[in-house]
Amino acid sequence: MARITVEDCLDKVDNRFELVMVSSKRARQIQIEGKDPMVSADNDKPTVVALREIADGLITNEILIEKPRVELEEVGEEIAEAVAEQRDDTPTAEI
Repeated sequence: MARITVEDCLDKVDNRFELVMVSSKRARQIQIEGKDPMVSADNDKPTVVALREIADGLITNEILIEKPRVELEEVGEEIAEAVAEQRDDTPTAEI
């Protein structure tokens, strides 16, 4: 496959620093979270795949502000459980 360059991606993001943030987050999603690549991966590393996706306009800087809904729901459940446990452990005053 043809080489990907930073210049190919800079049309899709605001600057080089944002490109680093977007591509690294997407590469982590592919490698660690097991997300499927949106382009042909061939034998490319996840970072190269991420850059190809950015150059093709498939991934944008919106990836930086996304919070997985499942993660937010899990945190909410953990907080609710902690509050319930705290209430159960709180001694009551007997008069």
